[in-house]
This record gives sequence, structure tokens and C-alpha cells, in this order.
Amino acid sequence: MRATTVLPGTPCPEPPPGDVPLHRLEVVPGAAPFAAGSFDEVGPLSRAEDPHRHTFHEIVHVTAGSGTHVVDLARWPVRPPHLAVISPGQVHHWEGGRDLDGTLVLFTDDFLVDHPEDREVLRRLGERCWFALDPGDDARTGRLMAELVGEHRRRDPGFESVLRSLLHVLVVRADRLPCRDGGRPPSPGRPTALADAFTRLIAGRQAAGWTVRECAGHLGVTPGYLTQAVRAATGRSPGRLLIEARAYQAQQLLAHTELSVRQVAARTGFADPAYFSRFFRRETGTSPGAFRKHHSRRHPSIEAPRPHA
Repeated sequence: MRATTVLPGTPCPEPPPGDVPLHRLEVVPGAAPFAAGSFDEVGPLSRAEDPHRHTFHEIVHVTAGSGTHVVDLARWPVRPPHLAVISPGQVHHWEGGRDLDGTLVLFTDDFLVDHPEDREVLRRLGERCWFALDPGDDARTGRLMAELVGEHRRRDPGFESVLRSLLHVLVVRADRLPCRDGGRPPSPGRPTALADAFTRLIAGRQAAGWTVRECAGHLGVTPGYLTQAVRAATGRSPGRLLIEARAYQAQQLLAHTELSVRQVAARTGFADPAYFSRFFRRETGTSPGAFRKHHSRRHPSIEAPRPHA
């Protein structure tokens, strides 16, 4: 979505007083919201020592190095090999990182259009966050990450479809991993139950077209309290997340059904198809018809995105 990515070179806005920076993924027009590579290839932000949030998911296979990875104030000592899963909105940074090495994949929610159920799996993984890998898990994870990086670099025909499939396998296998580090340490900064309930609510089609006030009433809280909880957990407002959820639902319907644009508009809470088309273009950068055509043909993207400070 437009709010989770930016054009290359877009300055990062200053965060409100007392808040932390919110990083977006830099994406050229027409490129998929996905990146993969080593710590060095992704750039200095892959080892950032200042607390920050993302609008995208980050999965890190740590194969070497030392230090501490801090996620939502929970401190995880680096004793490779590890797998780390950081969800959008989580605050994290590296402390005392030395010789960190491994592979990262970065992607936004809308890249999961082929496997929307992975959003909930990733939310659970973000709560567990840090996984120690035995030799077998480490080898399997390393092969998958190498395949993701290779597909992303080569951009052969149909590579986006292959990337989504490999990413789905990575997410499913990560969800099978046991918590060998003794479970998640207590974290006062983890997302609240209310923010989680709001996220689950807007993921359902019954919430299409709802306002923040209507969502708050459904959850039994005031709009102000809902806004405070969601912003604290994700760094974004519930209104912004509602907009992104509607656009994401529209993408799924366009990609996986034969519904007309008018029908998709109605399913996502828009009475006026023309207004829906303007909304969809504003949020995704393309028209509903062009999105459906691109998704069905899997045109290769022209340039890789990278993380944005």
C-alpha cells in the first residue's frame, strides 16, 4: 500500500515527540514490495542501533555475530544461528552488534495476496519473535533464504509468483519451530490485546466500510481509547489501518475472483465504483483493472525495493 512504501529518496518524516522513527520500504513504480539480501546488501538499516518501527515485515536469518537484538524491549542475546521475525509496528534495534551476518527478507502485507492466511501466522511469529535453530532447521532455513535471494536477483519470468510461494514455505516452517530459548521474555511494549482484536476485526470482510467509531463500538471501547491503543502498538492510526485493510481486501477479490470492479467495490463498502477506483489507485498506485491484469500475468518488476529510513 502507498502508506507502507515510498519512492526511492523520499525523506523519512520526523516522528512525533516521544515516538520512534517509522521506516517504510522504498519501491520504484511497478516494483513488488519485497526485498531480500545479506546484511550488507540491505544496507546500514539492517544493523540499526537506534529504536525504530517498520510498516513492513522483516525475517532475519542470523548466521554469525554477537550482541543483543531488542524487540519491544525484550532482549535477545545473539548466539547464532537464529531466526528473527519482526512484525509491522514492533519497535526493535541491535545493541552492541559485532560482525552480524545472515540474510533478510522484507515485504509488506499486500505482497501476501496469494496467501492471506500468512498474515495471522506472521502476527503470531512476531509475538514469539526469536528462534534458536538446530543444525537441521538452520540448513533448511539457509537454503530457503538463498532461493529467495536468488529469485529476487535474477527476476526470471514469473519470479514474483515463485517468491510468494517460497515465502509461504518459510512462514509455515517458521511457525513449526519450537521456542528453544525458553519462550518470549516479558515485554512491556508488546501489542495490546485490544490492538490485536482490532487487527483481527478489520481483516474480516464484515468490517468493510466501517468507521473507527463503529469498530470501537463493536469492541466495547471509546474511539479515543482504541486510537491510543492501536497507535501505541503499531505506530499508525486505526483509520489508516482501516483504509489499508479495505485496499487489501479489494486486491484479494480482484486477484482471486471473477467479480466485476463494480461488485468488488460493493463488497469492500463502496457504493460508487468510480470513487472506489480513485481510492484503489491512490492506495496501490494502479487501477483495479491494471492490478488484475498484472497479477494474472505476473509481469516481472523492474527494480528491487530497499528499506527506507
